[in-house]
Amino acid sequence: MGTIVEIRVFGSQRALDAAFRRIQDIDATMGRTGLDSEVYRINQAAGKEWVPVSQDTFQVVETAVEYAKLTAGLFDPSIAPLVDLWGIGTAKARIPSLEEIKIAQSLIDYGDIELDPTGPAIRLQHEAMALDLGGIAKGYGADAAVEVLKRSGISSAFLSLGGNVYVIGSKPDGSPWRIGIQDPDSPRGTHITVLEVKDTSVVTSGPYERYFIKDGIRYHHILDPTTGFPADSGLVSVTIVTPSSLIADALSTGVFVLGLEKGLDLLESLEDVEGILVTNDRKVYATSGLRGRLNGLAKGYSLYERQ
Repeated sequence: MGTIVEIRVFGSQRALDAAFRRIQDIDATMGRTGLDSEVYRINQAAGKEWVPVSQDTFQVVETAVEYAKLTAGLFDPSIAPLVDLWGIGTAKARIPSLEEIKIAQSLIDYGDIELDPTGPAIRLQHEAMALDLGGIAKGYGADAAVEVLKRSGISSAFLSLGGNVYVIGSKPDGSPWRIGIQDPDSPRGTHITVLEVKDTSVVTSGPYERYFIKDGIRYHHILDPTTGFPADSGLVSVTIVTPSSLIADALSTGVFVLGLEKGLDLLESLEDVEGILVTNDRKVYATSGLRGRLNGLAKGYSLYERQ
């Protein structure tokens, strides 16, 4: 999953070990490089044959396609050719040529991902197509680990998978968990605001984690399939709060690319989903269910409402 996983459990060591094993299994199944990975096999068989998959992989890809439709393709699990081209976060990061970008874009289309629930099985319609579940698998991993912990009787826990946080219940003393929203312009651990939450996920996406700088320009890892370049939506951070980390993961990326107005419209249309959007001029916008829950803002940030 390309990140550090932290799980804090108030209860059984056995439950903690089982939760980690569940995440490791999902990582092995949905990574792109391991020879035993189902996603690797799907990509190798692109344009050729159906690939039988586990219910885990099928559910993640099916959900990814659903949210690709909701975001008009701005979140698209078939974005792998473009991700590979830019190589952001690797030693091979570079600015591709416009011709290379055009070719990669021609291979990105969630509508060309075929799903057979009876298998379950998945097939990519065209050769050189490829899935990249990096924008959604961490969310599924968090949800799956939470299921393991709850089945083991855990009523208080904190899970962090990179920008994906999930809390079970409240703290052992009964107080809510306090989750800081990272300030994208400051060192790690510096927060724009703090949310107090119970039994939910808090997922944040932004351009400050993986990027490279060329000729004074920062190129980040959240790519816009419509332009072939890093998204330039006017946002620097998107946080989604909802009980499903899988859904929050997909929405945090999709809303980041959608931008402020369309992103807020989408979030307000969804049940049990809230969000915080931060613009590059340090304006903070929150969905209706969160406006009264922001515990102060860091210096230089201001809370705004759409006109």
